[in-house]
Amino acid sequence: MRFASSCVIGVFLALAGSQPIRSQDPPATQQQPDQYFAGFVTALSETSITVTRTVLGKSTVRTFAITHDTVIQGGKPKVKSKVTVKWTTGDSGDQAVKIILRGGGAAPKKQ
Repeated sequence: MRFASSCVIGVFLALAGSQPIRSQDPPATQQQPDQYFAGFVTALSETSITVTRTVLGKSTVRTFAITHDTVIQGGKPKVKSKVTVKWTTGDSGDQAVKIILRGGGAAPKKQ
C-alpha cells in the first residue's frame, strides 16, 4: 500500500512538472531593433531623402521622411553622396531618425 501511494504521488509530480508555468500578465511588447539602410542619395528635399542600394545586382530604393527630430551627422547630404539612414516605421511611413554621411571625399593621390 505504501509503495502504491508513493507511485501515485510520483506520477502526479511528474505530470505537474510537464506543464510550463505561465504568467497571467500580457506579454511585454518588444521594441523593434534599430533598422539601417545604406546606399547613395538619389533624391533629396527638405522633407524627404531617397536612397538607392544595389546588392548582388538587385537595386532597392527607399524614401524616408525627414522631420525636425532627424539628426544629420557628417555634413549636409547631397545627391550621389553615400549615406547610412537609421529609420523607424510610423503611421505616416518610414521616418529617418539619423542620417550619417559616409566617405568624406575623393581618395588621396599616391605620390
